[in-house]
Amino acid sequence: MANILIIDDEAGILNLMTKLCRQQGHETTPVQTGREGLQVLDRLKPDLMIVDLLIGDMNGLEIIEYSQQNHPDTQVIMVTGHGSIETAVEAMRLGAFDYLTKPFELADLQRTVELGLQQRGKPTPKASDTTPEFDISLEPSKLIGQSPKIEDILEIIGKIANNDSPVLLEGEFGSGKQMVARSIHNQSRRNHAPFKVLQCSALPEELLEMELFGLASSRSETIFSRAMGGTVLLEEIHMLPLRLQSQLESYLEEINARRLTNTLPPHMDVRFIASSAKSLEECVQNGNFREDLFYKISVIPIQVPALRARKDDIMRLVQYFLDRHCERTGLKPYEVDKYAQRLLEQYSWPGNVGELQNAVERACAFAEKNCIRPVDLPPKVAQKLEITDDDEQTTHQLPIGTKLNDYIKKQEKLFIRETLKYNGGSREKTASMLGVSIATLYRKMGLKLERDKMLNS
Repeated sequence: MANILIIDDEAGILNLMTKLCRQQGHETTPVQTGREGLQVLDRLKPDLMIVDLLIGDMNGLEIIEYSQQNHPDTQVIMVTGHGSIETAVEAMRLGAFDYLTKPFELADLQRTVELGLQQRGKPTPKASDTTPEFDISLEPSKLIGQSPKIEDILEIIGKIANNDSPVLLEGEFGSGKQMVARSIHNQSRRNHAPFKVLQCSALPEELLEMELFGLASSRSETIFSRAMGGTVLLEEIHMLPLRLQSQLESYLEEINARRLTNTLPPHMDVRFIASSAKSLEECVQNGNFREDLFYKISVIPIQVPALRARKDDIMRLVQYFLDRHCERTGLKPYEVDKYAQRLLEQYSWPGNVGELQNAVERACAFAEKNCIRPVDLPPKVAQKLEITDDDEQTTHQLPIGTKLNDYIKKQEKLFIRETLKYNGGSREKTASMLGVSIATLYRKMGLKLERDKMLNS
């Protein structure tokens, strides 16, 4: 257990970070002003301090500088907004261990705290020694699934985890590319070192360049140096500006050359992984991505399937999310009735695993007697149910939740339209075949303009 001081003038953020650190089993002292923070720092001499860059009465850099001069054993993590990264880099120069940009992932905060304490030589508490108060995430801690496509990826990971060759992960947003990258890192010899993620679409070009390559005027740290000995994941690399693509290609070429000659400095010793929601090969053909960089980062390409392409894993993921929910809340296990299960398995999940996670969370909130039914699922998941007509051996989609009259009118129009096509647009033949008058046919088809369009189609 470690002593942690948190300084942030935003009460909501302060309370959140406090809960997360206490969940890890640490003694945590939250304060909202810089002056009070300095007093607590002198009194407690904490193992780690988390400080916001912009505090009402002081600048976070002043607190970091004071801490390094008077309490050099205290590890410091800076928290900053996206627009303040240059200042955050200055914080690293002053001695901060790392920094997080708002809005940050909750899991990233806890991982950074753990790494900071490890660097200081403080052991972090085991999970069994802590009492969960606040769940950081429902994201799986490992790849979950037994579908053939996931089994193939797991086999590839087992073969290449200790290979330093660059990996390119391609797949839709939310398909689990970062989890694949984490699995590679966790199974590699680098798993004791940091795993750092940079979202290429999250920063302006100048700040992105600074984060990748540092400041030309100073020896500022970069994401590569902070991941020293570990793994760097550049997410959505297809969004990287062409100018920075050229610099990255040169940087990776230097890493390769130094590795071959055994002159690789520690701050360049990283495993490089990139991910993209778009086909980089198509981006190259369109002139939006450098061909030389594409070949350099795609030594080991892995296609991460969308959730709809591995539907056998849907209920395994659902069960994982349900188990995590029960662990967090202390509630009895949930069950999913067969109708809700059909809906979950048949939905296309355009948002992939993240959308499924949110659907399970919603269902748990609305479920009665710990049983999830169709009514507990999001409307877009439950609004269509595919059924098989045993007599005709055909499949239909029923829009569950639609009013009966609206559904009948829609089906009538569809049936009349198809019958008109069958009869070559003849209203008389169509009315006779349907057993209705032409006037009734016109009325059921609605407006004249719409009817004429139907007849001429």
